Amino acid sequence: MSDELSPHIERLERDGCTIVRDAFDVATADALHADIDRLERELNISTGGNGFEGRATTRVYNLLALGEMYEQIPVHPVVLSLMHHMLGQACLVSSLSAITIHPGEVAQPIHADDQVIPIPKPHAPVTANSMWAITDFTEANGATRIIPGTHRAASSPVYGQHYDSVCAEMTRGSILVWDGGLWHGGGANTTDAKRRGVAMNYCSGFIRQQENQQLGIPLDTARRFSPELQDLCGFGVYKGLIGHIDRQSPSQRLLDPESPSGMLWDRT
Repeated sequence: MSDELSPHIERLERDGCTIVRDAFDVATADALHADIDRLERELNISTGGNGFEGRATTRVYNLLALGEMYEQIPVHPVVLSLMHHMLGQACLVSSLSAITIHPGEVAQPIHADDQVIPIPKPHAPVTANSMWAITDFTEANGATRIIPGTHRAASSPVYGQHYDSVCAEMTRGSILVWDGGLWHGGGANTTDAKRRGVAMNYCSGFIRQQENQQLGIPLDTARRFSPELQDLCGFGVYKGLIGHIDRQSPSQRLLDPESPSGMLWDRT
């Protein structure tokens, strides 16, 4: 695994992003594609109402609560290893959503995913994200636009300002991984077909998650998760201290009374 990760780590440190090609198979892409279509129909998902979410873009949030097939996404071995490198072993699922850019969508404003976090830049990564290509990502259909190296910038981009960027084209089955400080945005879709991806976003264990996993995922659903996924969703305790309930981890208190607490005080 270390030989596989090394070139990705080098690109992440230099450019702020990397593409893991052939990361999942066509059958998985097809199954996810079909299920997201189902969710959009059943949940009556409509396009966004602003320039950031996209007026010709549909988004399905909180996917871990909506089907077992999404449980494989946060624990992808290569991507999760890269997240551990950037964010530490105790990183969390920040959000998991489907993003579909429909024909006629314009380019999303360039932004950094960490720009709402009030700490001076540049800084070590506290958020890091990935985009699963469920369809091919091309310049014409709205592939993610990136500005390599901007994860080291001393500021965030000015919202709505034009910046020259490059297109992160990739075939379906690939995963784009990037530092949360990287300047980027969704592209314009000038084709007659939709561009679909699954945004799998992570954060450090001490950062508040974008989607409230503990309230958004029914406990009966979370009990089905592997211990690794439960911890990723925030049902563990960060470094044996942060996030406990009466000296118990949320997983012990709410999901499995037999699980160990692992509290810091027990180790001192």
